[in-house]
Amino acid sequence: MTTTITTPDTQALLSLVQWLSPAFPTGAFAYSHGLEQAIALGEVANAEGFGAWLAAILEHGTGWNDAVVLACALRAGADFDALDQTARALAGSAERLRETVEQGAAFALARGQMGQADAVAEVLPVAVGRAAVTLGLPAQTVIAVYLHAFASNLTSAAVRFVPLGQAAGQKVLAAQHARITRLADRAAGATLDALASGAFRAELHAMAHETLDVRIFKT
Repeated sequence: MTTTITTPDTQALLSLVQWLSPAFPTGAFAYSHGLEQAIALGEVANAEGFGAWLAAILEHGTGWNDAVVLACALRAGADFDALDQTARALAGSAERLRETVEQGAAFALARGQMGQADAVAEVLPVAVGRAAVTLGLPAQTVIAVYLHAFASNLTSAAVRFVPLGQAAGQKVLAAQHARITRLADRAAGATLDALASGAFRAELHAMAHETLDVRIFKT
C-alpha cells in the first residue's frame, strides 16, 4: 500500500492558489481593467484581438508592473508602505487605482477573517506579497500564479462579453503561459528601477470607462 505525503511546499502552494482563485472574495470578477471599454468600442471583437490585448497588458502594462512590485514585496526587509505608495502612483487613472486598492483591501479582509492576523489593507500586489512571503515559495512561482490569476480574470470577462466561446478563451489563456513564465522569471530579480508601462490605450480605456452609458464592470 502506497502512502502519499503532502509536503510543506505543496501546502504552501495550495494556500497561494486559494488566495488567487476566483473563489477567494476579492471581487476580481467585477473589474475588467478597461477591457469593457475596448469591447464597447469594437477594438476587441474576437479571440485574436483579445489575445493581443492581453499580451500587451501582461508584457507592457499592469501585469509587468504588478510583477515587479510583488517581487520586491517578497524580499526580506521589504518596505511595504513604500511599495504600497509606489504602486498607487503607478495607477494611470482613478478607476485603475480603485481596482487595485479595493481588491487589495478585500484580499486582506478575507485573510483576516480566516484568522491570519498579518493581513493589511494595501494595493493588491503588495497585499499578496506580504502574505506570500510567509509561504517560503520561490518568487517566480508566486509571481507566475499571480499573473495567471490576473490573466484568467480578464479571460473570464472576455468570454462573457466579447463574447468568446469557452474553448476560444482557454486557448487564448493557454497561449500566455510561456509569456507569464518568462515575465515571472525576469521580474523575480528586478528592482523598482525596472518599472515601466507602455500600454497607453488600456490606460485611456480605463479613464473613459466611467462614461459608458451601461457598465457591467466597475473598471
